[in-house]
Amino acid sequence: MPNKNSKKGHIPKRICVICKKKDYKENLLRFVIIEGGIIFDIKQRLHQRGYYVCDENQCIQKLEKWKKKKRLKT
Repeated sequence: MPNKNSKKGHIPKRICVICKKKDYKENLLRFVIIEGGIIFDIKQRLHQRGYYVCDENQCIQKLEKWKKKKRLKT
């Protein structure tokens, strides 16, 4: 009988910061904000706070506006 608490086979989901669509982590682009600039983390190994965005042009184009809005909040 398999352990129900086992995470084997679990695929994490993340939410796009622009459109709020929930999708599998592997289908989204991860980026971090370093020194005021957006850096895409292709290998997903940078140790800063990571954000996720859809691979659609609409969301990527709105990313700069989102960054300015976020900076105002913090």
